[in-house]
Amino acid sequence: MSSIQTTVVGSYPVPEWLRAFPTSGNLRDAVMVVMKAQELAGLDVISDGELSRFDVNHPETNGMIDYFVRPLEGIDASLSRRELDAFRKKTGFGFRARPAGVVRGKLGEGTLDLRADHATFSRLTRTPLKFTVTSPYMLAKTLLDEHYRNLEGLVMDLAELLARQIEGIDAAVIQVDEANLPGSPQDADVAARGINRVLGSAQGERAVHLCFGNYGGQTIQKGFFRDLLPFFNGLDCDHLVLEFARRGYEELPVFRDLKPEIALGLGVIDIKDNEVESAGEVARRIEKAADVLGAERVKWIHPDCGFWMLSRSVADRKMRALVAGRDLWAGGRA
Repeated sequence: MSSIQTTVVGSYPVPEWLRAFPTSGNLRDAVMVVMKAQELAGLDVISDGELSRFDVNHPETNGMIDYFVRPLEGIDASLSRRELDAFRKKTGFGFRARPAGVVRGKLGEGTLDLRADHATFSRLTRTPLKFTVTSPYMLAKTLLDEHYRNLEGLVMDLAELLARQIEGIDAAVIQVDEANLPGSPQDADVAARGINRVLGSAQGERAVHLCFGNYGGQTIQKGFFRDLLPFFNGLDCDHLVLEFARRGYEELPVFRDLKPEIALGLGVIDIKDNEVESAGEVARRIEKAADVLGAERVKWIHPDCGFWMLSRSVADRKMRALVAGRDLWAGGRA
């Protein structure tokens, strides 16, 4: 067995028949299809395609943000014109016309129930499963805060709620996703503390995914991994899940200074391109990282980010290339 495990970041293209006929029965069937596609590709750890976030009553809802914040007490989805104007003056969110909500009071868990959603679909597979949660820092940045008026207070209350939510989730990997911090590395300390509070309740492998944005195939945040090294070293996690295939591998030397307790997850599949990588290309990308950092530092390979924007046929072929490339690389070292 290879020392490198294969996985996805989280999302998978929503089957068109689920969008056309969004019923609870079709949602269950869709999750089984998504999981089976990953199993057939040979992945070591799979996800539910993040379809546990799919709302059959509002199939257009953005699950990465709205799914987590809309059910919470203290958040209002209705905004005045003044509040909309205030949000639009925030920097770094030009891609979003509206906030996910307005914080009008102290936050409570409300009707959010991550454990129930995980339990609904985890029984549909015997393959080790990953469960993903959006970072409390990223959630905080999408909200208009009319109550705390303090980023740290909002982040840590969100972190406390999410930590309570994931207690008892028996997923093989609990992963926190952060795609806003690369544009604001000065917030590294508060972002790391929020993520650590969430991961402190995780039972399985603890992962943190960081990318520079994946909205309609566009990169949203600008920055460099070297500026984020204090953030990475401040994390209490087992491995990172990082974007490299699209950005290139020139920044790999930065991770020589990553604390040894954290393993590196290497993005070797470009999800912003429909061209399917060959097994040889994937193997060469792994070898590049092994040459720079040592083979023992790379424990996971995966796509750069979620597959949600690709067609299913492309996503499936990219997953097969991921596994074939890992196996090719491992065979060359046997």
